[in-house]
Amino acid sequence: MKVLIILLSLALICNGLHTYKDGDKVDIFVNKVGPYFNPHETYHYYSLPVCRPDPIQHKSLTLGEVLDGDRMAYSMYEVQFKKSEKNKQLCDVTYEEKELTSMKEAVEELYYFEMVADELPMRSFVGRFEESSFLAVPHIHRLYLYNHIKFLFTYNGDKIISANVTTAEYEPISLEVDPPLKIGFQYSVEWKESTVDPAKRSTLLKDYSFFPRTLEIHWLSIINSVILVSLLMAFVVVILTRVLRSDFSRYNKVDEEEDFGDDDNGWKIIHADVFRFPKLKSLFCSIIGVGSQLLAIGGGIIIMALLGMFKAHGHGSINTAAILLYALTSCIAGYVSSSYYRKFQGGNWVANIILTSSLFTAPCFIVWSVVNSVHWWYGSTQALPFTTVLLLGFIWVLIGLPLTVIGGIMGKNTSGDFDAPCRTKNIAREIPPQPWYRNTLCHMIFGGFLPFSAVSVELYYVFATVWGREVYTLYGILMVVFFIELSVSACVAVALTYFHLSSEDYRWWWRSVFSAGSTGIFVFFYAIFFYVRRSNMSGIVQSVEFFGYSLLTCFAFFLSLGTVSFFASLKFIRYIYVNLKMD
Repeated sequence: MKVLIILLSLALICNGLHTYKDGDKVDIFVNKVGPYFNPHETYHYYSLPVCRPDPIQHKSLTLGEVLDGDRMAYSMYEVQFKKSEKNKQLCDVTYEEKELTSMKEAVEELYYFEMVADELPMRSFVGRFEESSFLAVPHIHRLYLYNHIKFLFTYNGDKIISANVTTAEYEPISLEVDPPLKIGFQYSVEWKESTVDPAKRSTLLKDYSFFPRTLEIHWLSIINSVILVSLLMAFVVVILTRVLRSDFSRYNKVDEEEDFGDDDNGWKIIHADVFRFPKLKSLFCSIIGVGSQLLAIGGGIIIMALLGMFKAHGHGSINTAAILLYALTSCIAGYVSSSYYRKFQGGNWVANIILTSSLFTAPCFIVWSVVNSVHWWYGSTQALPFTTVLLLGFIWVLIGLPLTVIGGIMGKNTSGDFDAPCRTKNIAREIPPQPWYRNTLCHMIFGGFLPFSAVSVELYYVFATVWGREVYTLYGILMVVFFIELSVSACVAVALTYFHLSSEDYRWWWRSVFSAGSTGIFVFFYAIFFYVRRSNMSGIVQSVEFFGYSLLTCFAFFLSLGTVSFFASLKFIRYIYVNLKMD
């Protein structure tokens, strides 16, 4: 079953090259239109008053293409392989007041259109908007429509190498007229031979210049970030090692004086309480279970990207891979959660499995429902069709949920008791008053800021790809940053846990999760900064999607880094108490 799904995923991700004979028809698919600065606010191409066939026929799409908002439909353009055309008539359209107003609004909002030929995207603007400054006299406000487009193809042998579309060579038509307005749409086709290897045509998309090229590799910033983080980690490790040596030397000295216990303080004195199980055990176990699953998904996607499984021209391939990985790795969440729930002597195993399966799925469904409803209300192509919603539901019900249950059964039956190096007393020790700088909020600020600083440079590239027009190719650097992020989270968690125990407070379980998990809060603040200062996004549709999925991303940061923080803290606490000589 798993092998079949993986093979299906590979089939969706990899796109083959078509071969043509001279004169063969090259299908031109119209896809979507939308505001230039709102990349996730897209509408069907035929939502505009343009030339359209009767009836409109749609192309069969993969799951990833549908999730990416693609709605490809056959067009009226007749293009033949290696056959150039000039000024060919497409159709005539008469604009009444409603159609003219609709087209004016599209031009004012800088709508672009996207077409696809041989799996290659082609984009250009619907029209041209000219407006003078607010203080200019007289004020200029002119709207023009491009009614003539030109297709530019290059080929090598029997394969298409590149496809592009331009409107720059022809004068647009002014829309500043009274209806009715009759417009004749035309197109031209130009073919040129190329020497580029067809197998390398995807590399040409990196130089595609319709969208601004702002995603550059700032090697100096990345190297500087890596060096600073590495020095920070080394500093924490060295200082903590020296402190622990001093503690072991002091705590493990031969107890020859009877009153040694009276002067005993620090983390040794709470050895009988430090392994007291946390409150809300089921929720705690679900968090580390789902966090482990999300870490596996993140690592899996990066590895697949490094193996070249995501092509630049593959529509929605990462979306497809993420959904399949989420379903297949559900067993990890069930196993880890149920295993620790068993160790914590939890009794309601069924409730724990249900909570684990819905901890991330339920917020994801709620956010998606709100975002999808907004898209549906505005008629955006980002709104998923009912059949796709059913497919996603079946994937979770038939694959994700059963694997969570199977993982939970394995975790429950294979895990033993919690092997604590110290016995826990029945009566909990009283916790002394803590200074303000040792409270949870201060630990969250410190524990979240350092991991965020490790990923902040690369975070811009990721945001520019997800919420912009960039094609991300820095997967090797992303892998390095991924491991640095995990390492910094672990080091910070260990340091904060040590200081927490040194103040004779044994309630470290939840504190360890919130230490590095609070990185998600800093990521959300950065998302707000990116929206306001680093993008030109606007409007209800784009804003709801951006902030909705940003909240979901921050929750994923909390779960995954909180899990890393907990396991690092647990490993550290086991180490120091195993090496502690008890009286």
